[in-house]
Amino acid sequence: MTFRENANIGGGRARRAGGGGKVAVGGGLGALVIALVVMLLGGDPGQVLGSPEEPAPQAENVDLAQCRTGADANADVDCRMKATMVSLEDYWTAVLPDADPTTAILFSGSVQTQCGSASSAVGPFYCPLDRRIYLDTGFFDQLEGQLGADGGSFSQMYVLAHEYGHHVQNWTGALQYSQQDPRGPESGAVRVELQADCFAGAWAGNATRTEDDEGNALLEELTREDVESALSAASAVGDDSIQERVQGQVTPHTWSHGSSEQRMGWFMRGYESGDANRCDTFAAASVDDYEG
Repeated sequence: MTFRENANIGGGRARRAGGGGKVAVGGGLGALVIALVVMLLGGDPGQVLGSPEEPAPQAENVDLAQCRTGADANADVDCRMKATMVSLEDYWTAVLPDADPTTAILFSGSVQTQCGSASSAVGPFYCPLDRRIYLDTGFFDQLEGQLGADGGSFSQMYVLAHEYGHHVQNWTGALQYSQQDPRGPESGAVRVELQADCFAGAWAGNATRTEDDEGNALLEELTREDVESALSAASAVGDDSIQERVQGQVTPHTWSHGSSEQRMGWFMRGYESGDANRCDTFAAASVDDYEG
């Protein structure tokens, strides 16, 4: 997906943070990979994913002042994340005008959050305590090189849209089901993740109609390749795909994010309907009912 070159992305709620911190906080797309590896090696995932019970100071961050236009977004990943936040905020403000927007904190290596200290090993995650998204953009290299996504720009934008979906769930109250029912193929955690995928799809279905602060269109029309790029990322982070890569077998009773097929299916449900109201995974009799 390409941003219009003259689009104004200066208002995007994205910042670049300084480093720091020792351990990681769970909750992101990449956390599942690390947790599986640790468990297979006989370790304690809690030592890697950290404890949210010891709040850390919020990340010191600076505005991405160099990111001004769509042309900047097309050329630089930090600027692309900032521009994507402009689009996401415009979409979700129209859908849920009473909900406050969130901010994306981009970091390298490690970062301090109110959920604890996080390293880049965790991957992208949302901290409900400070209501911010945290993302080491180096994760995109892992997504492509280790997990098999195509590495396209829209696959990167999908990741951010998914995390923004968790912010929406924090506002609606749905995010709590991830902790109350954390494992299993029909668990609350899986339904939370699949709803965030569907929310990402609903945004994608409306993305070309989102506007910058001056009322100008942000994005060119989506292509088939754009949609396939997002689907490649959704497939790459399916529980079954990751388990097959890491442990050579699939164990659905441990799932927390859903299968590759389910993740792609719920994304497409949101994308094809363009309606976030069609994303109620909690009302579905089964998480396989994404075509309903």
